[in-house]
Order: sequence, then C-alpha cells, then structure tokens
Amino acid sequence: MASESHTTTDHDEIRRWVEEHDGTPASVRDTSQGSDPGVLRIDFPGGTGEGELEHLSWDDWFEKFDDNELAFLYQEKKSSGEDSTFFKLVKR
Repeated sequence: MASESHTTTDHDEIRRWVEEHDGTPASVRDTSQGSDPGVLRIDFPGGTGEGELEHLSWDDWFEKFDDNELAFLYQEKKSSGEDSTFFKLVKR
C-alpha cells in the first residue's frame, strides 16, 4: 500500500487532521520576536518537542501560517497502512 499525502491551505482541514492525531498548534520556544510567534510546529503527544515548544492558539498559528504563505503537507497513512503524524510546512 502506498502512503497517502495531501497538501492544503484549508484551516478546517488542517485543524481536523491535527486534532484527530491529538496535536496542538505550537511554535519553537526562543524563535519568537515581539508579536511574531516564531517557527511553527505541531506538538504531538510523545513527540520530541517537550520543553522546546510553546503552545499557540489556532488563530495565532493560522495568522503566521497565512502571513508566510505556507501550505500544510500531511500524510494520512504510512505505507504500512497505519495512521501517520508526518507533516511538513511548505511554501505555497
């Protein structure tokens, strides 16, 4: 089975996928400057971001996402058929 990836800029679709995988919008701590939240990430339970990530509201996350003209590339399933939490933020 091939892995399935999708790229979207749709806020509802991104939020649905992240929340289905128990993720939280976040930014990398120490990359923020003033009102700029810094480098965007998604924090998943058991992920490597513990202590390095600061949680954001969806509004703040999506504002930075749109300001930087990003798109959200995500994988629905791994090639093994298991659920995947793989995602990448890419230029539109």
